[in-house]
Amino acid sequence: MASIAAWIDGAAARWSGAAYLEDAHGPRTVTYAGLRRGTRAWQRCLDDAGVPPGARVGVQLADPLDYAIALVSLLGAGRVAVPLDPGAPAAEVARVLAVARPVAVVSDGPEGLPPGLPVLSRPDPNADPGPARGGPGPARGDRAAGGIFLCTSGTTGSPKGVLLSERQLTHVAVGVAIHHRLTPADRGYCCLPLFHVNAEVVGLLATLAARACLVLDRRFSRRGFWAIIKDKQVTWINAVPAIITVLAADPAAAPSPGLVRFVRSASAPLSASVLGRFERAFGIPVVETYGMTEAASMITANPLHGPRKAGSAGLPAGAEVRIVQPDGQGCFPCPAGAVGRVQIRGRGVISEYAEGGPAGAIDPDGWLDTGDLGHLDQDGYLFLAGRSDDVINRGGEKIYPREIEDVLLAQPGVRFAAVVAARDEVLGERPVAYVVPAGPDPGQPLEDALREACEAALPRPKRPAAFHLVPELPVGPTGKVARRRLQELAAARG
Repeated sequence: MASIAAWIDGAAARWSGAAYLEDAHGPRTVTYAGLRRGTRAWQRCLDDAGVPPGARVGVQLADPLDYAIALVSLLGAGRVAVPLDPGAPAAEVARVLAVARPVAVVSDGPEGLPPGLPVLSRPDPNADPGPARGGPGPARGDRAAGGIFLCTSGTTGSPKGVLLSERQLTHVAVGVAIHHRLTPADRGYCCLPLFHVNAEVVGLLATLAARACLVLDRRFSRRGFWAIIKDKQVTWINAVPAIITVLAADPAAAPSPGLVRFVRSASAPLSASVLGRFERAFGIPVVETYGMTEAASMITANPLHGPRKAGSAGLPAGAEVRIVQPDGQGCFPCPAGAVGRVQIRGRGVISEYAEGGPAGAIDPDGWLDTGDLGHLDQDGYLFLAGRSDDVINRGGEKIYPREIEDVLLAQPGVRFAAVVAARDEVLGERPVAYVVPAGPDPGQPLEDALREACEAALPRPKRPAAFHLVPELPVGPTGKVARRRLQELAAARG
């Protein structure tokens, strides 16, 4: 597997003037030749600052193109990038830095950073400083040195260090490019946060592997979205269910026929009803996928050309997948259709946590317990049921929130929905639903419609005990619902 430094060199040699990155809102462009100049400038900067190969360097920049150039250049220069959220409070940044322990950081300024942590000045990416004086550079990268260090807390709240080596990153990036049939003619769109593995591997590195172009946006906005897609001649979109849901609710401004090949959905399960509404409105296929930080992003994906099953995360496309008994004891596989714990292993999957990981999460044979629940159907497609920590125990009966959420999201007056556990004095827990209406708050009529829909589709124990209409759901940077905050709200309501 070629190194990222070799990818940069090869792309610059053959597609020197081709665009690698573009600004969604302006003419700013980074060519492959510019990426090579930027990487060499960073190499010289790191050498001069005494940052050795393999050292960890934080990246915290507000501008997405600056962020992307710094992150990819660090990899090309044989260092380990530590992506940081530029909008996070100082306490959260300090929490991540305490786990990652970088030797320096690339930042817009020292504000919010711990005192004493060196802040590197960004070199001019347009100035070619010539070959680096030592260490791995674009021409001779040390593939064992570079990587990405990420912190993931999952449902535990405690940071777990995940070190993804350059070999893992390039392996998965190539797999993404092959699965989605990316070529130098492709132009992707990404508004997902660059401090998360999806945008880093599926966005930046898979694009680099394919010698394609990626249009970067600071954030998603429904207003003007399709105009950007048309103006930038985007051929595929890297999205999350929240974005697809918002777009599906407003099909007025569709793109030109045949412009976008597909929309990729990741980071959270996508409702089958929302997927159907989007595809009917725009005629663009949605490829639902499943991934996680510990696997350098993609684990499963629906085929781009082949049977796509709505509500499924698809077939294994980056790792082996097995379903074992939900109690987590032993490794006894579940039959097709039976819900159990999702476990994975493969070349892109970590063999151990760098810092703070739970003991026993990875067994001696390399199987990592994801903490997710799901089942494989007869064709090998994965269907996720939710996180093991999200399961609602109502008097001994296990209730999976997604089963209820799918019923709610199928109703025409619902934009978003989430189901969490509320305390029950008799049965222990009961499901309650939080619903964001699709339009102006209709009040009681919508609650009545939701109750009737659940009565028609769900057995009595799975029907929500209450429906709360709210203006929005708390979500994280990647669009995942912050269920813990909803559970706290449910507990406060009593």
